[in-house]
Amino acid sequence: MDTHSRSFIKALSWRATGTVDTMIISLVVTGSVKLAAAIGGTEVVTKSLLFYLHERAWLKIPYGRSKKLASLSAAEAKLDPVNKS
Repeated sequence: MDTHSRSFIKALSWRATGTVDTMIISLVVTGSVKLAAAIGGTEVVTKSLLFYLHERAWLKIPYGRSKKLASLSAAEAKLDPVNKS
């Protein structure tokens, strides 16, 4: 299971990629660098938060997970006293 900080860092790295894409598309559509930057700036905040919440929600859903892997993860968490989620 990922820690909260790992999920947050993953959200930020994915959003950086997505924001560059959004800004390029916005620039092509609007022709305005200022408007493209405003759209990209707004979307990076909202979509980072949404991705983080989505990631954490999916960690609670067992669908598609191997029971063996889930057991191993639980055992590893018990063995690692530093692991904080």
